Amino acid sequence: MTPLRLTYSSLSPSFRGTSIGSRRGRMPYTYGTDEWEQAYQQVTAQRQADESKPYWMGTPEWLMLYEKIVQGDAAYKEAAKTWEGSVVIHILAKPEIGLDEDLYMYMDLWHGACNFMRLVPAEKGSAGDFVITGDYERWKSVMAAELDPVKGMMQGKLKLKGDLPTIVRAVRAAQRLVELVGEVPTKFPDEVSADELAEFKSTVGALRSDFGI
Repeated sequence: MTPLRLTYSSLSPSFRGTSIGSRRGRMPYTYGTDEWEQAYQQVTAQRQADESKPYWMGTPEWLMLYEKIVQGDAAYKEAAKTWEGSVVIHILAKPEIGLDEDLYMYMDLWHGACNFMRLVPAEKGSAGDFVITGDYERWKSVMAAELDPVKGMMQGKLKLKGDLPTIVRAVRAAQRLVELVGEVPTKFPDEVSADELAEFKSTVGALRSDFGI
């Protein structure tokens, strides 16, 4: 699915004012449909407007900001000019910090372009061309530039589904993605108060209820 590029005014009136948790008690939107994409974009835009930085790690507003940073980076475009394939960050569940189920962050990357980044359901995430799996602590170390993801895969700290030699050949592009994620103001759920953690857990639960992610 190629996401629609929507503005608030172009959204159907039925989606204006959409907020997470609005589908509790009903089936989630179906991924791959215009309805899912419209609702996801509206929730993202609304949360970007309502939430102050730093953003919670792995939320739609956090991922959208990361997307924009990557899209505007000339160094990444040059380093990834021959790259072909989607990359999925797969964070294993950690219920004590609000991740009751695995989290999949899907990046559609092609020849230096970042077409889009989305939180996606497990069935979409697990079908990515390159799926990199690790626990929360490993991925936090990557985002903090403490763990090089390519070295992490070679050392078994991160698990790759996909062709490792292809990743190794694109090591500079991978490193640049890590450098850029460091530019996203990030709030990690294991570094906050109990009240703030409850807020994060509520957010994650509502996103799962609405979007199946």
